[in-house]
Amino acid sequence: MILIFAIMYFLLIRPQQKKVKQHQKMVSELRRGDQIVTQGGIIAKVSKVKDEHELEVEIAEGTKVRIVRGTVAQVLSKTEPASEG
Repeated sequence: MILIFAIMYFLLIRPQQKKVKQHQKMVSELRRGDQIVTQGGIIAKVSKVKDEHELEVEIAEGTKVRIVRGTVAQVLSKTEPASEG
């Protein structure tokens, strides 16, 4: 029984935990100008980071919507951070 649990842990649970951590890191690093894909398949550009749970994205020229950060499935392109000084 313990052997079965160990195999399940290394084949299912551990990889899933790594994937969740990667997604959380990706979402926390979003900034203005990043091009993203939502879980619904919408390609958008981040126009404003509202707070830790919400983003404002532009899905077409002049069309902005608010989305929950957790619905970001993929980051297509990142913007470079502004240089200091």
